[in-house]
Amino acid sequence: MKYWFNVESKSVVAHDDPDRARSENLLGPYDTKAEAQGALEKAAERTKEWDDEDEDWENANSDDAK
Repeated sequence: MKYWFNVESKSVVAHDDPDRARSENLLGPYDTKAEAQGALEKAAERTKEWDDEDEDWENANSDDAK
């Protein structure tokens, strides 16, 4: 079964939950309930990694422009 993290209610919901929120309020799907519970932390980690990659790319390209 798949699980989702509801960012509005800050709760984990099962894929087959008939009361599951609309997709814009969900992160996932995740294979386990534990993974879904860590969704916000994982999203924050990924965002930081992408921001760091963007900064590296921008710095590398600004050096080329000189």
